[in-house]
Amino acid sequence: MPATIEKKVYTYRDYEKLPEGAPYQLIKGELVMSPSPTPYHQRLSKRIGYILYRFAEKENKLGEVFYAPIDIYLEDTEVYQPDIIFISKENLKIIGEKRIEGAPDLVVEVISPSSAYYDLRYKFDMYARHGVKEYWIVYPDEATIELYENQEGKFIMVEKKTKDEILYSRLLKGLSIPLKEIFEEVEND
Repeated sequence: MPATIEKKVYTYRDYEKLPEGAPYQLIKGELVMSPSPTPYHQRLSKRIGYILYRFAEKENKLGEVFYAPIDIYLEDTEVYQPDIIFISKENLKIIGEKRIEGAPDLVVEVISPSSAYYDLRYKFDMYARHGVKEYWIVYPDEATIELYENQEGKFIMVEKKTKDEILYSRLLKGLSIPLKEIFEEVEND
């Protein structure tokens, strides 16, 4: 009879023993390592984060914006580090001492080859199920952003915009982003 190998299911208790800044997420009870993002990925993330910070936090005092790495605890076997999150004033109680304790209002993921499977499938469903209200998926190679809205625990795509168009948030009323500001060439930085 063949020997069976018992697969360990990791929990947040295991996860929090990792060194600070370790490049892991806890997905389906597995420690999933991600390589560092590329400079282009970080450039896009920086630009989106800055626009969100300026609009939601600085100018309109709607809540707080956070950047990766920050832990989002959804379940004991589900701890993610999205690129950017926004938490509304009404939801600020989920900001804990060590982690975010529940679903942010907005999650932004900049897709990279190492994260695409999880960002587009598993985390996509978990974010919806746990109540993330709006999910933006940024495709660097295509210079597009898809905006999903949570409707009864499932994400429905409401916009797909390219670098020549304007993205309108439904969650952050009044926020419109000309995507050329996100995807413009490096020398314009």
